Amino acid sequence: MAKVMDRLLLFLYSLSIGIISILAILLLSGAIPFALSIEDERVAWLACLIIAGVLLLLSLRVFYISIRRNQSVQHSIDQRTEFGDIQISVDTIENLCLKAASRFRGMQDLKARVRVLESGLDITIRAVVDGESSIPALTSEVQKAVHDHVEEITGIPVSNVSVYIANVSQSPSFKSRVE
Repeated sequence: MAKVMDRLLLFLYSLSIGIISILAILLLSGAIPFALSIEDERVAWLACLIIAGVLLLLSLRVFYISIRRNQSVQHSIDQRTEFGDIQISVDTIENLCLKAASRFRGMQDLKARVRVLESGLDITIRAVVDGESSIPALTSEVQKAVHDHVEEITGIPVSNVSVYIANVSQSPSFKSRVE
């Protein structure tokens, strides 16, 4: 939700700056005649002050977005032991997931995605199956194997293992050649 709001604010900011730039160019070049009475001048001054204030707030927000560090992206998981610190990269955990899942026949084109949550690791395995074995049985075995393997090797609790079956592979058709 915050990203959508930030994108909307950035869009409004860009649109506002573009419109103000076009108006300034037209007014300064004389393409639009500009003559105001004293009363109109006060209203225009107040409108410019309000617009400048809103643009200043939008500028501060866009500036903050550009310099803040993204807290949700973790490239490693830190653990403390009695001997010191251990850092395990997310790529390492993804490769452990792929290693555990690739042990099963019928699973192809494996991809893994790991998210670090408060409750533990959230692992998603994407695969293509051969279509010759039961998908629920196969995915259940893969989930258990990945869960157990990652917890055993890394010592990090796994909260969820999801398996997404993207497709069924097509068996290669061999055409007989007659010479």
